[in-house]
Order: sequence, then C-alpha cells, then structure tokens
Amino acid sequence: MARRGIVLDRDGTLIDVVRDPELGVVVTAFHPDQIRLLPGALEGLRRLADAGFLLAIATNQPGAAKGQVPWWAIERTNRALVDGLRAAGVEIAALAACPHHPEGGPGGDPALIGPCDCRKPKPGMLTGLARDLDLDVAASWMIGDAPSDVAAARAAGMRAGLLLDRRRCELCPLRGEADLPCPDRAAPRLDLLAAEILAEPRG
Repeated sequence: MARRGIVLDRDGTLIDVVRDPELGVVVTAFHPDQIRLLPGALEGLRRLADAGFLLAIATNQPGAAKGQVPWWAIERTNRALVDGLRAAGVEIAALAACPHHPEGGPGGDPALIGPCDCRKPKPGMLTGLARDLDLDVAASWMIGDAPSDVAAARAAGMRAGLLLDRRRCELCPLRGEADLPCPDRAAPRLDLLAAEILAEPRG
C-alpha cells in the first residue's frame, strides 16, 4: 500500500548554509563539521514521522560540476546528515542528490555539466523517490526554501510547502521575483510548517 511521504530539501530547509565572513559568500555545507540543523528542523521531522509520513531528502548539489568540491565530499556530508538524524531518532528512508549543473565552473567535472532531468525545478528526483518508496504522490509533500522546490513539487504531482524567513533577506526566495509558483503552505520554520500540514483534514 502506498504511503504518504515528505520529501525535503537539504540546505536552507534542514541545515543552515555556511557563511564565509572573509569572502562574503554563502555556500552549502561540504564537510560533516559544517552541518548545523536549523531551528525547528528536528522537531518538525519528528512530528511528521510520528504522524506516519515517510521522510526523504532531495537536494541539488552542483559543487563538483562547478569545480568547488569533490563529489565524495558531498556524499560524505549527506551520509553524516542522515546518520546524525538517525541518532536523533529520525529515520530518512532515502536521499537523492543531483550532481549536475547546466554551465558548470572552472575545474568542474565535465561528466556533470549540462542538462539533466533531476536538478530541481525538474521533478526527476521526486518522481524517482516516489517510485522507489512507493509513495502516494497526491498525498505527499515537497518542502523546501526556494521556488524551484515548489516548481518541482508541482511537476511531480505533490503538494508544496515553502520555508520562508524574511529575516534572512540575502536568501529570501521572493526577492525581486514575479510570477512565482505558489506553495500550498508556508511558514518560517519546519516545526511550524509541520503543524500546518498535520492540521489539514485527511481526504
């Protein structure tokens, strides 16, 4: 029997981004030591799991394609995140990571540069997870912090939740954008978004 699932973005949804004060840039975690769960993330995951949702992660990770970090380092960080959540009592059923980037960067892996079907906003990771985990797509959610997460949810036939924290202005997904895909639910933290999802009547 198909199950309800929650597919979650990684950076900006479960874990915080990494700010380099010297260079003034914001990057994603590429080492286990850089993993910092966002406020409300663990509680939100626990609430969703306790309600019977199967949890999975779908994350764009183009660092190797851009020549920023080797792919093994990204995989190591992903494994550390899943292992850390398991140790905290939260089981992640599967993690899908897209390594591609359409343009790449200096020193990037040529095999990872170019178009693909998995990089969000395309739905490839979500449809693959739904197939592998036997998810009830219409009853499942994609939760992320960017319009591309919402668009991927729509394309996969899932409902969409958006984490929107206007205090983090440099990362606000609504800055300067028009004609954005509209989420079904939005909240500033995962625990608050989980509460909204769980308050919905079951169809």
